[in-house]
Amino acid sequence: MVDDFQVEPDVFGRIRAACWDVKDRARYVKVDYARLHEYAASLPLELAETPALDPRHHFFGSPDETLAYTVTLDAINFGSGYFPHLRKRPRLSGYFTVATSLKERFERGGPIGARELRRLGAVECAEIFGQEPNGPDFAGSPRAELMGLFATALNDLGGELLERFDGSFATLVGAAEQSAERLVGILARMPFFRDVSRYDELEVPFYKRAQLTAADLDLALGGRGLGTFGDLDRLTIFADNLVPHVLRVDGILLYDDDLAARIDREEPILSGSAEEIEIRACAVRVVEMLVDALRRIERPATARRLDYLLWNRGQQPRYKAIPRHRARSVFY
Repeated sequence: MVDDFQVEPDVFGRIRAACWDVKDRARYVKVDYARLHEYAASLPLELAETPALDPRHHFFGSPDETLAYTVTLDAINFGSGYFPHLRKRPRLSGYFTVATSLKERFERGGPIGARELRRLGAVECAEIFGQEPNGPDFAGSPRAELMGLFATALNDLGGELLERFDGSFATLVGAAEQSAERLVGILARMPFFRDVSRYDELEVPFYKRAQLTAADLDLALGGRGLGTFGDLDRLTIFADNLVPHVLRVDGILLYDDDLAARIDREEPILSGSAEEIEIRACAVRVVEMLVDALRRIERPATARRLDYLLWNRGQQPRYKAIPRHRARSVFY
């Protein structure tokens, strides 16, 4: 049976308010306000349309199978701070390596059931994601650490499904009652989805992957059935390390000299540090300001659409040539 649970009131408003407070206090990250309106006007909103998921890298089966794949993938859609050490497939990023490997596992054996998810270990994850657990350089490596974190995330998902949703992905998503905000509340009961940081005395929620799960279900299921959510326009950006990087390269976010130098040297930034929280929070607030600026010039957009636009801009060679911040985090 599905347990009763409390959804925090106005999750998306709380994210925006907390990020605004961080932006106002930020010591390491600033915003070039003078350029915001010009930058907003320059954005090619025709490229901000909601994309389709690429069937070369994402699994599509029956609606229930597709739903199970999407939730499973988003449970482990983190590790960008580990990706420089990941064994990647030729010409694929860390994310697409993971997504494609999971797709192939679903094609071979169907969805991974809740009981199997709860039993998976680091070695089994390494086998699924092509990380050669029997190789001489696996034990003790960042790759091994990431596979251990993947196993923990999948164990948590399996346990949550079994304990509260009769082992059913569809029951879990159905409990959201077509509300992305409610889905965030359901997923955030799992530690690796509970993306909340402490900044001074402030509690700063981001819920990056929980929000992304709702958006991905909408894409994967075509906005139909359990992919229907009535409040997707209220989502914030999916605060990770790529959208802030694009805003930095484009001159909108300005980093403290020492922070910028450490990122440029590809030194990891501590997850949960003031610097990392400021980077993520300022990106959230800048995109909200861009949404407001676009509305004033009658070019309406949502934070979700701008996230897609800026994230895809970040795939261009100009942005890939410059290091982005890396943090070994379970949240992105």
